[in-house]
Amino acid sequence: MIGNIVAGLTGVGLPPFSGTVDYLVVAGGAGGGFNNGGGAGAGGLRCTVTATGGGGSLESALSVSTSTNYTVTIGAGGAGATVSSSIGGAGSNSVFSTITSTGGGGGASPDALTAGSGGSGGGGRLNRASSGGSGTANQGYAGGNSAVGAGGGAGGGAGAVGQAGAPSTFNGGVGGAGVATSISGSSVTYAGGGGGSGTSDANSGAGGTGGGGAGKGDLYSNGVAGTANTGGGGGGGGDNGTGGAGGSGIVILRYTGGTITIGAGLTGSTVSAGGYNITTITAGTGNVSWAA
Repeated sequence: MIGNIVAGLTGVGLPPFSGTVDYLVVAGGAGGGFNNGGGAGAGGLRCTVTATGGGGSLESALSVSTSTNYTVTIGAGGAGATVSSSIGGAGSNSVFSTITSTGGGGGASPDALTAGSGGSGGGGRLNRASSGGSGTANQGYAGGNSAVGAGGGAGGGAGAVGQAGAPSTFNGGVGGAGVATSISGSSVTYAGGGGGSGTSDANSGAGGTGGGGAGKGDLYSNGVAGTANTGGGGGGGGDNGTGGAGGSGIVILRYTGGTITIGAGLTGSTVSAGGYNITTITAGTGNVSWAA
């Protein structure tokens, strides 16, 4: 939505614009690995309400001025790996003003055995000595490792480490859980990691809660994509299957009173709930500003 959103009109009885904005900033999740690949890491998550990523302390709300532009960018999800020589594509960063959340790290593939690091890290490849990638402090967790005789490692989530591939059974790891926040007026979980590949679809890892895609294992079975606007990581691809793409990120802004302008290049909307005006931005790059 482009142009003025008169949030104050839907917030009858609210005080004037406070100049203080709570936020959720979730980056894009990464893509899963190719050919029994590792699950992908979720996008980094930074939040001032309920909980934040990586087990850190809550972020601090931002003070903003009226008639001033503040940059918002919604990070895209990374592409799933399609060749043995590449890990899954990294997710893109999401931004609100001075707050940046880091895109997720890609899942490992047969000839690219070290998974990517990012907001949350990607997982290792099935049946190889393959290392999970690291997460970013206060944003997300590391991906799970794999080993010879083990399933594919899962991507890390904003709330938990990605599970390592199971030895002997070749079960793929379950994606790391995301983080739930009530900034939108109800509890929603974001930034779950992608599941690791098993030797079949049946024993591949589920995606982590918060939009993580499931891993796959059957011949030519492609990993499941992370859910859009959650920052979920994509699942590892099956036998000669491509990795699942990462889910795009999101920015949610919560404040009292005032009128917000969502600038050209951004897609978003504003509602009133629980005594707050809540602006959700789901795509693009541009500016937001407030009037009293």
